[in-house]
Amino acid sequence: MLKNYQDLTPGDVLLNQDLCDYFGCSPQGGMRRSKRTNTLIIVSNHVESIYEDKWIGDILHYTGMGRLGDQKLNTQNKTLAESKTNGITVHLFEVFKDKNYIYQGPVELIDEPYQQQQEDEQKKSRTVWVFPLQLKSKNSAVTLTEIIETSKNKQRKLRKKTLEQLAAEAQATAKNDVGFRNTSTKYYIRSDSIVQLAKKLANGICQLCEEAAPFLDKNGDPYLETHHIEWLANGGSDSPENTVALCPNCHKKMHVVNDEKDKLFLRMKNLELKKLLITQ
Repeated sequence: MLKNYQDLTPGDVLLNQDLCDYFGCSPQGGMRRSKRTNTLIIVSNHVESIYEDKWIGDILHYTGMGRLGDQKLNTQNKTLAESKTNGITVHLFEVFKDKNYIYQGPVELIDEPYQQQQEDEQKKSRTVWVFPLQLKSKNSAVTLTEIIETSKNKQRKLRKKTLEQLAAEAQATAKNDVGFRNTSTKYYIRSDSIVQLAKKLANGICQLCEEAAPFLDKNGDPYLETHHIEWLANGGSDSPENTVALCPNCHKKMHVVNDEKDKLFLRMKNLELKKLLITQ
């Protein structure tokens, strides 16, 4: 016998079997249609996924179903595209810790689906469908702590990659239009690959004062902080070219003074490091 999914409240953490028990859906996939409850479950997985789901404020730009080749507007992609008129209720879950599904609540399509280019699971460029969705409650149950901890976990894994691997992933994840979430504060979703590339290229040396990092972190690595030369808040890109690694003192200086001469110096320094990477 199914549990009543209407008893769920935003913030509830479910296991995969719980999704089946509440909604009568399949135990697999990021988009799960249930005819028994007339619902569509969509999962945005921030731990490990090929899909580039992106929040821009309160709007989730959700990538449709299909792991290989161009996506078509059929099966569950069609269900979601027609959700304004087909009577289906759409429920969003987000994953920040493996196997833990945070219930965000019902969502609705607020604009027409559109197409863009993303990589498939074989790293080949393809056309996908993207659905602009908004929580009906307008309030997210996800905390800033969960977002930051997931980013830290990703970066721990990325530390093991070579410069060449990081450079390739950084270029693939670079964005001019950087996503952000409205939590307790406006929080920009940065590429973890770009963060680790900047730190590895800096090699423990602040790119502004050119002094060694002031201390080692808990992992024994030189402590440097990443900084966007042109701030994201001012329209700067999240890209290797716009990201540097600084000691805490210089990072603070760039946010207080933000001197144009320092910005020019950092751009030139970054260019030198990128050239070094190419010649290796």
